[in-house]
Amino acid sequence: MPTTVGKNIPHDSARGHVSGESIYIDDMAPLRGELIVDIFFSPVAHGRIRSLDLDAARNVNGVVALFTYKDLHHNKFGPIIQDELLLAEDEVTFIGHPIVVIAAENRDAIRDAKAAIKIDIEPLEPVFTIDEAKRRKEFIGPMRYIRRGDVDAAFANAEHILEGTWINGGQDHFYLESQAAIAYPGEFDQLTVHSSTQNPSEVQDTIAHVLGLPINKVVVLTKRMGGGFGGKECQATHPAAIASLVAHKLKRPARIVYNKDDDMRITGGRHPFQNDYKVAFRGDGTITALRAGIYSDGGAYADLSTAVMARAMTHIDNAYFIANADITGIVCRTNYPPNTAFRGFGGPQGAITMENILEEIAVYLGIDAFDVRRRNLYGIDDRNTTPYRQVFRNNMLPRIFDDIETRADYRARVAAVAKFNETSQTHLRGIACTGVKFGISFNTKFLNQANALVNIYLDGSVQVSTGATEMGQGVNTKIKQLVADEFGIDPELVIVMITSTEKNNNTSATAASSAADLNGSAAVDACRALRERMEVVAQEHFGRGFDEVAWPELVKRCYLERVSLGERGFYSTKGIDWDADSGMGSPFLYFTQGAAVSEVEIDRFTGAMRILRSDVLMDIGKSINPGIDRGQITGAFVQGTGWLTNEELRYSATGELLSHSPTTYKIPNIGDLPAVFNVDTIVNEENVVNIRGSKAVGEPPLLLGISVFMAVKNALRYMSGGEIPKINAPATGEEILMRLVECAGHAGALAGRGHAAVAR
Repeated sequence: MPTTVGKNIPHDSARGHVSGESIYIDDMAPLRGELIVDIFFSPVAHGRIRSLDLDAARNVNGVVALFTYKDLHHNKFGPIIQDELLLAEDEVTFIGHPIVVIAAENRDAIRDAKAAIKIDIEPLEPVFTIDEAKRRKEFIGPMRYIRRGDVDAAFANAEHILEGTWINGGQDHFYLESQAAIAYPGEFDQLTVHSSTQNPSEVQDTIAHVLGLPINKVVVLTKRMGGGFGGKECQATHPAAIASLVAHKLKRPARIVYNKDDDMRITGGRHPFQNDYKVAFRGDGTITALRAGIYSDGGAYADLSTAVMARAMTHIDNAYFIANADITGIVCRTNYPPNTAFRGFGGPQGAITMENILEEIAVYLGIDAFDVRRRNLYGIDDRNTTPYRQVFRNNMLPRIFDDIETRADYRARVAAVAKFNETSQTHLRGIACTGVKFGISFNTKFLNQANALVNIYLDGSVQVSTGATEMGQGVNTKIKQLVADEFGIDPELVIVMITSTEKNNNTSATAASSAADLNGSAAVDACRALRERMEVVAQEHFGRGFDEVAWPELVKRCYLERVSLGERGFYSTKGIDWDADSGMGSPFLYFTQGAAVSEVEIDRFTGAMRILRSDVLMDIGKSINPGIDRGQITGAFVQGTGWLTNEELRYSATGELLSHSPTTYKIPNIGDLPAVFNVDTIVNEENVVNIRGSKAVGEPPLLLGISVFMAVKNALRYMSGGEIPKINAPATGEEILMRLVECAGHAGALAGRGHAAVAR
């Protein structure tokens, strides 16, 4: 039987994307009577609304209606903790907090209505930093713990101890298609909503909740998104609910599309983290204990912050064994927009803390950081249990590290970097290798389920419907390949349909890198049930097996014999469990693993940095579509690099985002890519727990962008005169330049005291 799994078939929308044929929300032609919807939001970060006068705005020509929280059946919602107000009531809690919904015939009327709204807000003291939130005890959710071993005894007997604080900033999703939705009213208060969302079921549930409707009266559809990266997992609910409010109240179609500036200003992004750490280690660099206090900036409301924190806590070990651990984590409440899911979902902020620790241990001991990392890697038969008690099976990390050391010619390049730094008066180089062990599954057990509907038609063509949403990552193409492979047919006969809550109910978000795992498995479950029925027909009427009968003939015969050619499949991930209260369990089905070596060059006078070379090596099991997976690896790596080097969210003293457009917020461009970029995967025949031996690839490679940041830190090591260089993320040119000056000062002071250090 022919197979398509493991082959490079094109992305199912590739031609449409480059030709302009692909349809996004705002490409959909307006219907008769359609209204434009927008919001008037809070201009201050924290305040009490003393008065709100909408009379002048209502009288603006072209304005059809204005709505406030009083027009909602329920105003409070949230995916985990229901603490968020869709529309502000008496108090505003961040710049961008929606207050008034405006429905108008055109955008000019929207603009004039915003100008005509009169509001008086009494300023209240805002919280803008994690330190201030800690001081005022402004927290979201309880403090969580992961503990193992005897940390106090390990520190009491430690050969060496280091402590410090890791700080990283946030990141904007910068999806090309902003948040968008169109709501169409139907009869009997029914609504059909097209939403650019990663989570149609949550959008459906939220709309029904805020409007006081039963869920079955709301149908949400998602054809595709122009990017998501986690930003449309929960925060797509807001515009969809707002458009639905207008459509429900006025019985007219309603469209809302944020412009890029507003999207960046009023939606949350990757969580900033501030992690305190204390680590005990031996003279060879082996870690014996870790105490870590993890703090994130959740913004004004909970959103997914407590779940993001849980993943950060379960990834602070990253690729390295920690025998004695005391890890605490809590989310801080501030007066910024609620931060949310972002590719990696807290994993990067946890893992980079450990990578920073290992880099600092290497400087402290005066040994190569690769050797420190290699020595601390998880083991195969022992030293293979995480701090939360999950056994790490199918560990490929030692093999990957040994392999990439050779592939990247690491030792020779370390020597070359040292020689370059001794002679260059204008530039500085650094090199680093970092690893990744990324857990695949939702931390919340019940989310690890999916259903699918597979319909075979009389001409042999097949429609597949799942809860997965396509945002460019190729999940539909992988599902198409899996279905075609089950039936032994050309994938061109298979179409993956628009995602609809009408066909697939109670689905989980396309997130946690699990969409192909979950939805592909559900589709295969449906296909195998169909095959089983069709096999009976093949034997009884053709005297041959399923694979020996021509597909069109078999399909037609099944129909004539009244054998159902439609089937629903279901899949739930087995063998996972997690107790957040005890901080113990097995939250992940498996781990995607990898390592990267990056080399950078820094201008000593400006702090400008460029990546000379990056080598990436990953274990992604047996790839369903190698080309798509390669695209995910390279894209994730670059996005991770952007988070740690280019992308800086700058705020005013009053909490207003200043970098809210492509002119002020710098995502990586072609000049920021490694000049030499080698991406490879290894063959892993032992991975059998997931569909077709594949492994998720959406998020894990992002964490390998950490290698670029650590290469910057390694470069500063040559300037520090033996001191551990300190640098926060993102390592922008400005941040690097400040640290260069600081390092030069340290080196000069040490040289003045007789130390063998030279200030360059």
